[in-house]
Amino acid sequence: MNDMTQPAARLSMAGIEALFALPFADLMYQAQKVHRDRFDPNKIQLSTLLSIKTGGCSENCGYCPQSAHHDAGVDKQPMMKLDDVRAAASAARAAGASRFCMGAAWRGPKPRDLESVVEMVREVKALGLETCATLGMLKDGQAEQLKAAGLDYYNHNLDTAPDFYGDVITTRDYQDRLDTLERVRQAGLNVCCGGIVGMGESRTQRAGLIAQLAALDPQPESVPINLLVRVEGTPLADAEALEPLEFVRTIAVARIALPKSLVRLSAGRQQMSDVMQALCFLAGANSIFYGDKLLTTGNPEWERDQRLFEALGLTSL
Repeated sequence: MNDMTQPAARLSMAGIEALFALPFADLMYQAQKVHRDRFDPNKIQLSTLLSIKTGGCSENCGYCPQSAHHDAGVDKQPMMKLDDVRAAASAARAAGASRFCMGAAWRGPKPRDLESVVEMVREVKALGLETCATLGMLKDGQAEQLKAAGLDYYNHNLDTAPDFYGDVITTRDYQDRLDTLERVRQAGLNVCCGGIVGMGESRTQRAGLIAQLAALDPQPESVPINLLVRVEGTPLADAEALEPLEFVRTIAVARIALPKSLVRLSAGRQQMSDVMQALCFLAGANSIFYGDKLLTTGNPEWERDQRLFEALGLTSL
């Protein structure tokens, strides 16, 4: 068997496709080797995500119920109050989360919006939590403002491969996303960047997404892999469901291609059985979003997660 666990920078697109094509047991073995070389395989990093401003986004992302272009039953809501964000962060910390992520449905934040987020970041940081924000595209200087407030991570996903991107989103292009990631890096922030699978893309396009993530220099510290949540009223509501083992393969390939990154199970966990999640952890996933809701869609309840962790012998980082 060829050794495909070399550093990600050496993995070509053809190499990533070859990983996808391995027999399942061989792929899992390779992913486990990479994972165990760099992480404790029985530790999981727990993050909580809060929507601080919901709905009314001007982007037309085909998967997103918060888009103003879609009628998905998500009411537009104003920015949350600082006290409410602080309370949510305190509850997340009490439930075991180590990172608190704040998401806002914007194309990008206006200056007055960013001032409010800066206050939230400071308050959450003061609670002893790592902080993360996902606010859309950033202009020059905005990443620096967030860094000065104490932000640790900025999330901005590539979503999918370049050649499938236009089938999902037309209100911004791929380079817009790369430009924001570059601003985040230049400001000295950690990068959280991943994508969504199950949107109708081919396996080659799933490989293309991972190749793009692996080519980022340096590679993202956190890589959320989302399984599409098919929401009525969005263009992707009728997308064909991705086979569970294909999703597990995607996690394993991401682990090998991004050996130092935290690979996070994100959207779609509510749809996954405990067995499917266990396979994902075996494949190298070592981070989850933890709590009852993920922006506007459901997430497994804390009690179910605790039972699963106990059954698998997993503890939090």
